[in-house]
Amino acid sequence: MFSRISNGWELAQESCQVLKLDRELLVFPLISGIACLLVLASFAVPLWGSGYADALLEEGQAPESPWAYVILFAFYFANYFVITFFNSALVACAMIRFRGGDPTLSDGFRAAFDRLPQILAWAAVSATVGVILRLIESRSERAGQFAAALLGAAWSIATYFVVPILVVERTGPVEAVKRSLSVLRRTWGEALMANFSIGVMVFLACLFAAVPIFLGALALGGGQTALGVVLVAAGVLLLMVVALISSAIDSILLAALYLYAAEGAVPKHFDDALLRDAFSRNR
Repeated sequence: MFSRISNGWELAQESCQVLKLDRELLVFPLISGIACLLVLASFAVPLWGSGYADALLEEGQAPESPWAYVILFAFYFANYFVITFFNSALVACAMIRFRGGDPTLSDGFRAAFDRLPQILAWAAVSATVGVILRLIESRSERAGQFAAALLGAAWSIATYFVVPILVVERTGPVEAVKRSLSVLRRTWGEALMANFSIGVMVFLACLFAAVPIFLGALALGGGQTALGVVLVAAGVLLLMVVALISSAIDSILLAALYLYAAEGAVPKHFDDALLRDAFSRNR
């Protein structure tokens, strides 16, 4: 266990080093976040105050109208498309770097556009699963919520490697899930611990970012409005930067683990012995 934790920490650090070489990759999660907010606004504004909005947002209640589920599917589809598209672009750039190239943003966008059929199909499948989970959750309050949470977690784990598989292998959604499960069986230990390590990094960074927010709240409470606003704004900005960096690092790590598990190729800037030892223990 301690060896896995150590390996996961080192893999997370190596992913950070790759991001330092290609800082422009942060543009992908940035645009993705902005696009998701626009999607949310495009649905929230027309639905505000409507019966559909109340039906979709109220927990433990199943919407009576089938149109509510159509709207929910469309919302999920748009979000999953945006997230998968930009993650695919980032993973494509990471793959170029791992194979000795020097990726550009245009390389990432080109790769994502070239895989639009696969991305659209995956967004449709993900949206369908999302609606099914929402339906399960709304049918029987606590039992439904527990079942939906359990199934949602299992789905997230099973589809962990779907994005690099879509990028590299260009498979359909069903085959992508099968391949993801196959790769996951070889990498589950290091994938889990590396993500745990990234989570620790993010938690510590968020604590650091929370300091100016806390101080800003104290300043606002003490009547120092200008200082309080500046401190809170600085803290929020730091939290946004942390979110962007953690998202990029996670995608880089995902691509590295996939490349080694699926092709046996050592990603450039990653330690061969570290990966070899990790995968020998996962077999």
